[in-house]
Amino acid sequence: MVYLSHFVFPDVEQEYSFLMGIQRNCYDTYYPFQVLGRHKLRMLDFEPVTILYGGNGSGKTTALNVIAEKLGLKRDTVYNRSNFYEDYIKMCEYEAQGKVPAGSRIITSDDVFDFILNLRCLNDGINQKREELFEEYLETKYSHFQMKSLDDYEQLKRSYMAKTKTQSRYVRNNLMDNVREHSNGESAFLYFTEKIQENGLYLLDEPENSLAPLRQQELLKFLEDSARFFGCQFIISTHSPFLLSMRNAKIYDMDEDPVDVKRWTELPGIRAYYDFFRKHEYDFR
Repeated sequence: MVYLSHFVFPDVEQEYSFLMGIQRNCYDTYYPFQVLGRHKLRMLDFEPVTILYGGNGSGKTTALNVIAEKLGLKRDTVYNRSNFYEDYIKMCEYEAQGKVPAGSRIITSDDVFDFILNLRCLNDGINQKREELFEEYLETKYSHFQMKSLDDYEQLKRSYMAKTKTQSRYVRNNLMDNVREHSNGESAFLYFTEKIQENGLYLLDEPENSLAPLRQQELLKFLEDSARFFGCQFIISTHSPFLLSMRNAKIYDMDEDPVDVKRWTELPGIRAYYDFFRKHEYDFR
């Protein structure tokens, strides 16, 4: 499914005209100006799966953030902005086939990392509370509590529970189980499967972060199925050879000048993997 057909960024002349009209000595940066224009990126045409490939500083993340901001997509974490961000956004244009679905969103590495850290913090709090409940159980079980008024009702219930249940049952009844029983990679994969629903436009910024190779292949299958069977459109920035191999994906090489469309096997990063494993092919026998 294609919800977003194409997106147009300001060209070099537009950027130059804008920058010449401001007080240049008042600012340290003009971001996002002078980022995407360096490689003459004027327009991106989108397929059900479109991938932005390139090295650090090539503008992959900038392009995703600009698109997400222009379309008003949901996001979980804040991102770097500048005094000129709104000016740049106003100069962008796009064409969509109908209305972009309401559940559409951008998912960044920061979103995934924050999700993992929040699970850790939550579980740390649960573990601490568990220790407190162990102590409370022993104190309550062997105390000589007597109810004197309705204000003591809650304490009465705890006393009754401590005297009629085992320590483990007492703790389980008073404490939720740990939320995270997964590795970081498993938690990251869970985040994607929870956030990506049917019939939506999703911008993914380096989703391979935190994922081991096998888990990246699982994500590849999940994204392929979501695009093929469940009406999703993806725009992805990635270095992952597994994600770059996605079937029928349109790949922009952001390192080219001008930016050009390539097959995944033509990309320098993929060729580097290929040459490395060919060099060591006898080690696998």
